[in-house]
Amino acid sequence: MTVNSKRVFYVKYLANDIYLDIIKARPDVRLDRLENESPDSVAAPILSAAHAYQIGAARDEIARHFHVDKDLLRRAPNLLLVSSNGAGFDPVDADACTAAGVLVVNQSGGNANSVAEHALGMLLTLSKRILESDRALRRSANVDRNALIGNEAQGKTIGIVGLGNVGRRVAELCNGLLHMKVIAYDPYLTAGEMAARGGEKVELDELMRRSDFVSISCPLSKDNRGMIGTAQFALMQPHAFFITTARGFIHDEDALYHALKEKRIAGAGLDVWSKEPPPPEHPLLQFDNVLASPHTAGVTREARVNMGKIAAEQVLDTLDGKRPPRIVNPEVWPAYAKRFEQTFGFAPK
Repeated sequence: MTVNSKRVFYVKYLANDIYLDIIKARPDVRLDRLENESPDSVAAPILSAAHAYQIGAARDEIARHFHVDKDLLRRAPNLLLVSSNGAGFDPVDADACTAAGVLVVNQSGGNANSVAEHALGMLLTLSKRILESDRALRRSANVDRNALIGNEAQGKTIGIVGLGNVGRRVAELCNGLLHMKVIAYDPYLTAGEMAARGGEKVELDELMRRSDFVSISCPLSKDNRGMIGTAQFALMQPHAFFITTARGFIHDEDALYHALKEKRIAGAGLDVWSKEPPPPEHPLLQFDNVLASPHTAGVTREARVNMGKIAAEQVLDTLDGKRPPRIVNPEVWPAYAKRFEQTFGFAPK
């Protein structure tokens, strides 16, 4: 393969510079960087020649015209692979990629431990009312500690929506550290598979009713957009907490606001939002029993290095003709394989 015969590009940022180190060690790969503000005179030739696009996982960090949709795919006729920086792939229309014969991969599992630890931290902070206590101390010289009585998490029930890489790690931590009862909703797994991952399989309504803590750990898809709304929050117990480290739009923010305002649930831990970051005046940020973070659950040094490494290795393996391990749209493989062979002269394995 000749020098720079494989073309990869990214916009604005990568998970970690280790990605650059790994890609640049390959003389047959050219890596181009674009900015959100890059003019079409700069971007058009790069898109036209690209075989792979390493894209950020957060939809609001990438300019809309660099989201992968039908328009971008028309501008990138040689594109074979779209690789998300993280487990999520919000700026990518996977159906449009499938129709175009483009393979989509993510880095699922790369930040699972970081996200799971964040969810557990939120659970304990909310249960022990640490956030409310901190705020009370900063506001008043005479805090009544009896007005801030919390609860132990040990022995309580956590309901996990999505028992994939993150969800199973949340289950492991809650089972092992806190001896909690774990129930889970995941329509893609059997009861046996879920038991092996530490959770009892239940339907969503039952999970909402039984849980002391509800934790959302599934990726956003067209099937679960708005899945947690007014009806689901109404099923929760008054002492229960809602926690999400998944994606905005899975839960209805307005419905959550009303559930909190009417004291139908005890509080919430929110790492993801419909607009990221949320503005300071966001209604949900006005509650003392809402613990908030700006989509930082998976943002740790360890996770960033891990995701950068597996992303670079997966892109190179794919361009070398290997079948990658984290395919989002496996149904595209026959069409993708045909396009790959037309491009590089050999069929992927």
